[in-house]
Amino acid sequence: MLKQRERVSICEKMKAVELAQSVMNDPQPGAGLGVVAECLWHARAGNWDQAHDLCQDLPGKAGSWIHAWLHREEGDLGNAGYWYSRAGKSIPNKNVSLEDEWLAIATELLG
Repeated sequence: MLKQRERVSICEKMKAVELAQSVMNDPQPGAGLGVVAECLWHARAGNWDQAHDLCQDLPGKAGSWIHAWLHREEGDLGNAGYWYSRAGKSIPNKNVSLEDEWLAIATELLG
């Protein structure tokens, strides 16, 4: 039987996986998504400008972390480093793919 924390972790990951599946199957984010989920949806869909605009309006570390990911995706590691710092996160190792990091961000922020 799963411990309570393991159940929460699996539940959180499912929300992230469902959001990623929506990006693959839907032309637009679903109605009723919160701003964080919508921002993550656009980031995963490659709608960089829309995701960037949304994350700039997100207060706190959530917006900063997504902002960092977007600049990492863009290849602007100096700018990404600034936003990782604001998010209280380290720049991921080079072996961490953008997809893996996106899933980690979505899992933590949507839980």
